[in-house]
Amino acid sequence: MELDEIFNYNKLDKNLPIPLYYQIKQMILEAIKKEKIVVGDMIPTELDLCERCKVSRPTVRQAISELVSEGYLYRLKGKGTFVAKPKIQAMFLNKLLSFNEEMNIKGLTPSTKVLDLKVVADNPSINSLLNLSERDKLIYLERVRYANDEPIVYLKTYIPYEPYSDLLNQDFVHNSLYAMLEDIYNKRVTRVHRKIEAVNATRKEAELLEISKGDAISRVRTLAYTKDDETIEYSIAKYRGDRNEFSVELYR
Repeated sequence: MELDEIFNYNKLDKNLPIPLYYQIKQMILEAIKKEKIVVGDMIPTELDLCERCKVSRPTVRQAISELVSEGYLYRLKGKGTFVAKPKIQAMFLNKLLSFNEEMNIKGLTPSTKVLDLKVVADNPSINSLLNLSERDKLIYLERVRYANDEPIVYLKTYIPYEPYSDLLNQDFVHNSLYAMLEDIYNKRVTRVHRKIEAVNATRKEAELLEISKGDAISRVRTLAYTKDDETIEYSIAKYRGDRNEFSVELYR
């Protein structure tokens, strides 16, 4: 397909009060949303866009930079700028769902790799969060969660060993923790408290998430509670920054 058929250059209007960089941004975005260009396709170079749009290079660069920062495009040094995979719109800041439930709603196939499942002790800071004594044992569960076979989140979970010791015998590859807590112990997670912050991936996190060391990831720490206000779980999740975004809906 010719570039003129992909990008509607004729829509650019210097007489409009809308900034030209924004018009170019919307032109590229429209081509992506209408699937005239798809994941992995390279867009025209900055110079080519300057010539076709008859604008300055900083104008084009601002349009492309915003699309890169918003996750629609990505740059490869020395090669060009390409259409990125759409980010997964994480719902867990708005709705209490398990990872499997959320991926299924989005039409993605969830899967899990269990890295470790064991009893641990001597974690006074975590025990305090779970309202346990310093010497109480914990169940430690370490996993990588996938969507369509792509690693999305690296997760460490801590659960009181007593009275949930039977979880050590359960299948976390095919089953949800929250579902098992409800089915086995009649303990339903009814609310959670989450803290989210941006951090850089360590070497181990980068290897597990198939990204580069130092890449941006979102660290989400969660405390989960039952309807009786029992603190039943503490988890630390590391989400890939390039494949996830989080939104919050507020009402007055």
